[in-house]
Amino acid sequence: MVAGGLCLCGLLRLLCSLLLPALFLSGILCICLVVLLWGVRLWLQRKKQLSSAGRDGKRPLLVAFFHPYCNAGGGGERVLWCAIRTLQKKYRNVTCVVYTGDRDATGEEIVEGAFRRFNIKLIHPVKFVFLEKRFLVEASLYPHFTLLGQSLGSVFLGWEALFKCVPDIYIDSMGYAFTIPLFKYLGGCRVGCYVHYPTISTDMLSVVRNQDTRFNNAAFITSSPLFSKFKLVYYYFFAFMYGLVGSCSDVVMVNSSWTLNHILSLWRTGACTSVVYPPCDVQTFLDIPLEVEKSTSEYSIVSIGQFRPEKDHPLQIRAFAKLLKEKRVGQQPSLKLILIGGCRNQQDEERVNKLKCLCEELDVSDDVMFRINIPFEELKRHLAEATIGLHTMWNEHFGIGVVECMAAGTVILAHNSGGPKLDIVVPHEGRVTGFLAEDEDSYAETMAFIFSLSPEKRLVIRENARRSVHRFSDQHFEETFLLSVEPLFK
Repeated sequence: MVAGGLCLCGLLRLLCSLLLPALFLSGILCICLVVLLWGVRLWLQRKKQLSSAGRDGKRPLLVAFFHPYCNAGGGGERVLWCAIRTLQKKYRNVTCVVYTGDRDATGEEIVEGAFRRFNIKLIHPVKFVFLEKRFLVEASLYPHFTLLGQSLGSVFLGWEALFKCVPDIYIDSMGYAFTIPLFKYLGGCRVGCYVHYPTISTDMLSVVRNQDTRFNNAAFITSSPLFSKFKLVYYYFFAFMYGLVGSCSDVVMVNSSWTLNHILSLWRTGACTSVVYPPCDVQTFLDIPLEVEKSTSEYSIVSIGQFRPEKDHPLQIRAFAKLLKEKRVGQQPSLKLILIGGCRNQQDEERVNKLKCLCEELDVSDDVMFRINIPFEELKRHLAEATIGLHTMWNEHFGIGVVECMAAGTVILAHNSGGPKLDIVVPHEGRVTGFLAEDEDSYAETMAFIFSLSPEKRLVIRENARRSVHRFSDQHFEETFLLSVEPLFK
C-alpha cells in the first residue's frame, strides 16, 4: 500500500518536472510557427509587388475567383462569368483571374464555352491560373469523412493557387470556405465569397439526428444509433470549423433566403452578408413567343441541372415512369422526358450511365432523352417546346434552372423546399406561378394535373410566372453584386 503511494507520488513529481519544459517547448514551437507564417506572408506580399504593371505604368488590381470547375457549365459558372463581366464593365484598372483545375481546356476554349452555354461575352481577357491538385477536392478521394477531406484538400489547393498568383481581392465563388483564412491572413487579400450552398447546414444535422436516409446519409448509418451519434458529433465539429473560417470573410453574398438563414446561423456575419440573386438570362428566354399551345402528338417535360447526386434525377425518372404506368394522362399525346445538364468529370458520366440503366429497368428508355453539355441555342429550343419544367432537388439553394424554365414559358414543377419554395415558385400579385411537390407520388399526380388543365389555363400560369422572374435578371444581379463587393474595392 505504502509502496503504491510512493510510486504514485513519484509519477506525479515526474510529470510536474516535465510540465515546465513541455510548456517552454510548446511556446518555442508556437513562436517559430508564427515567425514562419509571418515570413511566408511577407514573401507573398513581396511577390505581389513584383508583378508586372499595366499599360499605364500602374499595376492593375488583381481580382481572383477561386472556381476549380469553371468549365462545368452549371448555374454556379453562370454566376462566375456574369460577376467577371460586371467587374469589367465597372472598373477599368482591374484584371480578373480565375483559379481553375480544368487543364483539359485552354483559356480561350473556356471563355468560348461560357459564351456558347450562357450567352455571356466578356469585355476584356481573363487570366487563368491552372491548378494541378484539383483531385484533392474530388469527393471520390474521400469515401468517408467527405466534407472534412474535401475542405482540407481545398486548403492545399488554395495554397497552390496563392503560390502561383497573389491577388489583391480574393472571391471564393464555389463554396470552398476553408481557403478564405489562407488568402486573408497569408496572402494579405481582401476576401469575399459567394455562397451557393452551405457546405453543412442545420437541415443536414436534422437528417442525421432523425436518422433519415438521404444521398448524403447512408442506410447503414441510419440503421445504427451508434453510427448516427458519431456522425452527429462529426457534423457538429465540422459546423463549428465551417463557421470559424466563414466568419473571416469581409463580404459574404448568398444566393437565396434559404442560404441566408443557414449562413447567418453558422457564420454569424450579419453585418457583411447580403442576398444577391444569381443572374438568370431571363431576357433571352422571354424572347420566346408565349401563346396557347397548339395541338401536338407529343408533350415534353424538361429538366435542367448538372448530373450531381443531390439533383435527384432518379426521382424524376421514377415519377415519370409512374405517370406513364398509371396512364394518368388518358388519351393525351405521348410524353417525353428530356434531361439536360452538364457532366464535370468521370463520376458524373458514370452517374448518367446509371440513370440510363434505371430507365431500362423501369422500361422508359424510349421515352427519356439525355442531352449533355449542349449549346445554349439547343437548350433554348428544348425549353420553347416543353410543357413542364421539372426540378427535384431537396433544399436547392436557389434554382437557376427553375427560373429559366419559368422565363421560357414552361409550367414549373419544383421541389417543395429551399430556394424554389421561399424565393421563386411563390405567388406573384396573388396569382399562381407554378407548382411544388415532394415525392414520387406527388410529382406524378401534379404532372397529371398540369396536363389535365386546358391550354388556356396553362397559359395564364405561364404568363404569371414570366412576370415574376424579372427580379432574377442579369441587370438586377449586376446592381446588387456591385453594391455588395464595393467594400472590397475601397
